[in-house]
Amino acid sequence: MAATIIDGKSLAATLRASQKSAIESLAARGARPGLAAILTGNDPASRIYVRNKARACEDTGVRSEFHEFPEGTSESSLLECIGRLNADRAVHGILVQLPLPPHLDANRILAAVSPAKDVDGFHAVNLGALLQGRAGFVPGTPAGVMRLLEHAGVALAGKNATIVGRSTIVGKPLALLLLQKDATVTICHSKTADLAAVTRQADILVAAAGHAKLITAEMVKPGACVIDVGVNRMPDGKLSGDVDFAAVKRIAGSITPVPGGVGPMTVAMMIVNTVRAAELSLG
Repeated sequence: MAATIIDGKSLAATLRASQKSAIESLAARGARPGLAAILTGNDPASRIYVRNKARACEDTGVRSEFHEFPEGTSESSLLECIGRLNADRAVHGILVQLPLPPHLDANRILAAVSPAKDVDGFHAVNLGALLQGRAGFVPGTPAGVMRLLEHAGVALAGKNATIVGRSTIVGKPLALLLLQKDATVTICHSKTADLAAVTRQADILVAAAGHAKLITAEMVKPGACVIDVGVNRMPDGKLSGDVDFAAVKRIAGSITPVPGGVGPMTVAMMIVNTVRAAELSLG
């Protein structure tokens, strides 16, 4: 029996629509939520992501602005821009599109964003709050994955959850969120011995390694929930996730597609965080 497809696109649309009344209420109080995106360099995928975020803002009533810098821009130029946005009361959320060009210190750039406007949830203050189980801004992709699991009715307490990928953007924060829901969490990475033996034990398997079709049918426990975070551009121009979707959907109990799975949820959670930042700005 083929797996149930977990439709992130539909859920993301519902989430964005649910924010409209809050946005209208904030606007009536003089605080229309505002999001500023910073794009540096010529990465085509980053440009697509920023464009999608701008469209989502327009669709929900969030004011958006776009700051673009050339590939060779200096660190001081970016820091100056972030400083201005931190001080701008009309801007409630700031996102720095990653990856940055290699000559720039990403940690220093992200640390310059005010934690109160860090709607990507990448600042050390917000990551620390997540570690402690306190309220803060949670990175959009892990937050989106958790909403997808909840929407699909996937039980987490006492289940084995395996994440393939240990990035600070996805793998590590998602592990913390799953632990908060009482899952037993394993994080795998490039040095994991016998990856397939580990993934076959997972009731919930999350692929976030950035490696096209890394997860094959032989690596999946029958009936498992498979969440594919990866987005990879194939030689023919088509998008592929980190999961061999055609093969794995015959084994899994439920699965997210690429595109149309986690990606739209990441954008939706950015909107949710921006609206919350605007609400917090009013005290």
